[in-house]
Amino acid sequence: MDDDELIDALAQTAFAVMAALNRVGAEYDLSLTQLRVLGILRDRRMRISELAEYLGLEKSTITGLVDRAEKRGLLTRAPNATDGRAVDVFITPAGEALAVPAYARLVELLAPPLAALQPAERRQLRQHLRTMLGPESV
Repeated sequence: MDDDELIDALAQTAFAVMAALNRVGAEYDLSLTQLRVLGILRDRRMRISELAEYLGLEKSTITGLVDRAEKRGLLTRAPNATDGRAVDVFITPAGEALAVPAYARLVELLAPPLAALQPAERRQLRQHLRTMLGPESV
């Protein structure tokens, strides 16, 4: 496979994954960014500034997103335990109650293409994707 074919395969894969993410977002009334934030915060608490940097968005954009999610009861804020000037954001029980089935639905939609791979191929694909995305990927 030459690079053009590889790029084409990556693009087709990205489109398939985006279609699944869009479908899950629509089913749970979440934007793609909201869905991503819930996924990121599922198992951690982050400073708003770290979340903005991780997503490659302006802090003001993340603040607005967190405001809207907070109004829905999905996220909340609290002072950072070690830096009184910083604010952490984390998922609420209601956010978790939405994130868990949304993730399960995503798994359901993406499982069929993965089923075409043997377990060793899945492990290899996971490792290649981690290598491509770098150590900071979540």
